[in-house]
Amino acid sequence: MSTTARARPSGGPQPTSELTSAKDQQKARALGLTSATGLVIGSIIGTGVFTMPAVMAGAGTSSLLVLAVIAIGAMLLAVLFGQLTRRVPNSDGGLYAYARHEFGDFAGYLTGWCYWIQAWAGNAAIVASWVFYVDALFGINPSGIQNWGIALVGLWFPAAINLAGVRQMAWFQNITVVLKFLPLLFVGVVGWFFVTSAHFGAFNASGGSLYSAIGIAAGVALFSFIGVEVAAITAKRVKDPRRNVGRASLLGTGASAIVYMLVAAAVMGLVPHNVLIHSGAPFVPAFESIFTHGAWAGKLVAALAVVSGIGALNGWTLVTTEVARAQANDGLFPRQFAWTDRKDSAWFGIVVAALLPSLLMLWRYTTSSGLTVFTYLVDLTVVTVAIPYFMSALAQLAFLVSRRRRVQGWPLARDLTVAGAGVLFSMWVTFAGGFSAVYEALVAIMVGLMIYPFLKADRERKGLVPEPADGQRADLKAVPPAPTSDTAKGES
Repeated sequence: MSTTARARPSGGPQPTSELTSAKDQQKARALGLTSATGLVIGSIIGTGVFTMPAVMAGAGTSSLLVLAVIAIGAMLLAVLFGQLTRRVPNSDGGLYAYARHEFGDFAGYLTGWCYWIQAWAGNAAIVASWVFYVDALFGINPSGIQNWGIALVGLWFPAAINLAGVRQMAWFQNITVVLKFLPLLFVGVVGWFFVTSAHFGAFNASGGSLYSAIGIAAGVALFSFIGVEVAAITAKRVKDPRRNVGRASLLGTGASAIVYMLVAAAVMGLVPHNVLIHSGAPFVPAFESIFTHGAWAGKLVAALAVVSGIGALNGWTLVTTEVARAQANDGLFPRQFAWTDRKDSAWFGIVVAALLPSLLMLWRYTTSSGLTVFTYLVDLTVVTVAIPYFMSALAQLAFLVSRRRRVQGWPLARDLTVAGAGVLFSMWVTFAGGFSAVYEALVAIMVGLMIYPFLKADRERKGLVPEPADGQRADLKAVPPAPTSDTAKGES
């Protein structure tokens, strides 16, 4: 395996690919509309959906209304990312590229750093849910360290698939999307014939205020829709990205929203409320309630959920890698993340995308257990992804209120509504995340800010960005040098 570090000659907008031939460039864009839509669906609908009903049940049936609102917000974000991809000349890296194009390098770096944090932390959340179904599949009740060992398999197997190349990743992704939809559609359609109204909990089952219930539901609902942006993040890998990124985002998000609403409500009606709120793998009792002798059905859905989780982790490993590579190619992330092998896979980024959540899971499994691990990781992921969403909406808003825009009348009102809704939606999600999640996300952001001065200094030394004119240096240039003794004699 050979590696190369790729440095770009300037800090401005760059070509979408640095491959040496048109044939290689076409090979890199291996994701058509179908594969890109599958990547969006596979990234949105991960193992999290198989745990989501249990968390939402803790909030009560009000969580279904919250899920509907989050779905509308996610659809608006899908439209927003499509608009930004069409407008921004170099959209490699998605949300990072939008912020950098509109607000400069620092804003781009901050946005990309936050998204990168949520991507690998989100992988930890996905694998936490995945472990529940592995345990259910094999009928085991392992310790925290044993669960960590299971989680390592879920993190490193998708990393190996990504190291094999993007074509293999896309092929595996499409298969797992199909397998994942089978149990979801079955519960969302057939399951409704077995729903018992008495199983539904109270409208507010949180034990606190309605606001508390909304906060519980909002976190897991938004986490379940994270992935709406992955087609934009991987624009470098998508054929005809200006056309297909927006379409894939909207189609994938819309399909996921329909499935979520049908499935979440059905599971709440299939499993008694007092059982559901304590279940890490709620689809197992849901299937067992449909079939008279349902032990085999529970095993089957657990197996499909395990495959689904691997598919989601497969797609998110690519996303985590690509957002870091795009920044590294621009000199706004450690250059090691741009190292690639002969298949143009950013191998260093793939390894780190598996290593960091592995360490995070080790910490969580040695300090907590059960649904607590999952909900903690969900809250951290939601707050860190809300910031890139917020910056993307602001980037579009800044364009729309400037003199550069070309839209007028009704199209302008429509686009302002989408961008404004994105701003408000991101702020609300951050607020609903809770003080603990916001505090921990802030610490993670501050760690990233400590890296930026070194990256900026390196870019200045290479002449990629101009050095700022410090006041002291400007004063020195303004004052003429004192005459030497020889000069003084000549003047006299």
